[in-house]
Amino acid sequence: MLNSGPRRWLVTYPRAIPLAIFLLVIAVTCLSVFAIERGEEQREQVMMNRTGIAMASALERRASVNASYLRAGAALFSTVGRVDMATFGRFVAELRLDADYRGAEGYGWAPVLDASEVDEFESDLGRYRVAEMQVRPTLEDEPRDTLVPIALLQPDTARNRRAIGFDMYSDPVRRAAMAEAERTMRPTASGRVVLVQEGEGSSPGFLIFMPVFDAGAGERALKGFIMSPFNAQDFLVSAAELVDRNGLGVRLYDGEADENNLLGRLEGEAVSGEALQQTVRVANRDMTLVIQAAGSGVLSAMSLITLLFGLAVASLLMIVTRLLTQQALEDQRSLNWFAEQNSIRNSLTRELNHRVKNTLANVLSIVALTRRRAHNVEDFADGLDGRIRALSATHDLLTQSEWGTTPIAAVVGAELAPYAHDESHRVVCGGPTVELAPNDALSLGLALHELATNASKYGSLSTEGGLVSVTWELAADNLARLHWVESGGPPVPQQRHRGFGTDLIEKIVAHELRHPVELDFAPEGVRCTLLVPVRERSAFEIRAKRKALQEG
Repeated sequence: MLNSGPRRWLVTYPRAIPLAIFLLVIAVTCLSVFAIERGEEQREQVMMNRTGIAMASALERRASVNASYLRAGAALFSTVGRVDMATFGRFVAELRLDADYRGAEGYGWAPVLDASEVDEFESDLGRYRVAEMQVRPTLEDEPRDTLVPIALLQPDTARNRRAIGFDMYSDPVRRAAMAEAERTMRPTASGRVVLVQEGEGSSPGFLIFMPVFDAGAGERALKGFIMSPFNAQDFLVSAAELVDRNGLGVRLYDGEADENNLLGRLEGEAVSGEALQQTVRVANRDMTLVIQAAGSGVLSAMSLITLLFGLAVASLLMIVTRLLTQQALEDQRSLNWFAEQNSIRNSLTRELNHRVKNTLANVLSIVALTRRRAHNVEDFADGLDGRIRALSATHDLLTQSEWGTTPIAAVVGAELAPYAHDESHRVVCGGPTVELAPNDALSLGLALHELATNASKYGSLSTEGGLVSVTWELAADNLARLHWVESGGPPVPQQRHRGFGTDLIEKIVAHELRHPVELDFAPEGVRCTLLVPVRERSAFEIRAKRKALQEG
C-alpha cells in the first residue's frame, strides 16, 4: 500500500500525476530516440566518409591506370616515324582492353595537322575503309590552320567509328585540354563534353589527352595526341564496382557541384538526406564527388521500436497510476466516511441524551400535573396513558424522519387520526408545508392531544355535527402560527375550574415553544392560537450530510 506521502499527492492531484508520469516517460523516450538518431547520423556520416574516400580512390586509380597506358603509348609513338594502323593495333592488343580495363571507350590516335595536310589525311582515312571519309567539320564550314582529327580508335566498334575524322581541335573544351596537356606534358582530362560516339545522344563524358612529341627532331615538335574517351556514367559505374557503396547515392561533377556540370550519378537507398563533397583529381583535372543519401524523413527501425515501446510503457504507467489514484481516492473517501460516521455517532449520542432528558422532563411534568388533578388512581392512569400515547405518536413521526424535520401536517394528522373518520363530526385541516424541529414537533403534538381530548369530552368532537378546524400559516420566515377553532358543539360554560390541559398548554407547551399560547374558551367553542418556531437546520445538517455521503 502506498505510504502517506505519495498517496497524498495522488489524492491531491488525481489527474495531474498520471499525466505527469505519461509526459515524463514520453520525454525520456523522445530523448532516447534523439540519441539513437544522432548515433545513426554519426554512423552514416562515417559510412559516407568511408564511401567517399573509397570512391575517390577507385576513380583516381582508374584514371591513373589509363594515364599509365597513355604515357606508355606516347613513349612508343614518339620513337616511330609514322603511326599507322598496324603499329597502333599492336599497341592496343598488348593492353588487352576487355580483360584489364573497363570504363573507357578505348584508345585513339590524333595527329596534329595544318590545313595543307588535310587532303592527304583524308586519303589515308579512306584507304582501309569501304567509304571515303572526311575531316569534320570541314575547312569550308570552319576555316582553320591547325587540326587534330581522330585517325585511329580502338576497339573498332560502331560507336568508335562515329568519331573517326572528327577534328577535336575545333571544340574549345577539347582544345583547352590538349593545350594544357602539351604545356604540362602530362595526361590531362578535358571538361564535360558529349562524345562524338554518342551520335544523337547527350550522355556527358570526357577525354584524357597525352601529347606525343617527335623524338628525332632537334627541338620539341608536337606530333599528335594519344587519347582515351570516357562515357562518364560508365566510368563512374566501373569505379563503383570496386567499392561497397552501402546504399548511398554518388554523383560526379566536372569542377564544382552544379547540375550543369553533372557527369554521372548512381542512385542510393539510404534515408538521411545528407551529402558529402570530396574533390577528386582525375588526370590533372579537379572533379567533385558527392556522396548523398535520398532523404525521406523516416525514423530508423531502432528509433521506431523505441518510440512505440516508450508510448506503450507511458500508456501502461498512466493507466496503472490512474488506477492507483482511483484506489487512493476511494480509500480517502472511506476514511472521510468513517470519520464522518464517528462524528455523527457522537453528535447523535449527545442529541439523543439531550432529547431523552427533555422527554423525561416532560413526562415528569405531565405525571406531576396529572397526579395533582386526579381524584383517584383510575383517573390518574387514564390521563397519563393518553398523554404518553400522544408523545409516542409524535416520536413515531420523528423516528420515520430519522429525527430530522417533521411537517406540521403530519403532527396534526397523527393527533387527530382517532377523530378524523367519525361521521358524527368533522375535522378540517389545512396550511402550507412547514417543517418543524423535533422538540417543537413534540410540544405541538402534546398541545394538539390536549385540545383534541378536551374537544372529545366537552367540545365539538363530543356531539353530532361538531366541527374542528386546524389551520396554519407562516407568520414570519422563522415562525408559524397555528389556529385551533371549535364550532357546532355544546356551549362552553364560562364558570369552570382550571383543568390539567390548560396548565399543560399554557405552561409546559408555551415554555418549550418559547412563545405564549392564546387559549380562549369562547361560548361558541374553544379557540387556541400557538406560535411554533421554524428553526434553522444547523442542528440537523449532520444527518443530512451523512445521508448524502451514504447515497454517494
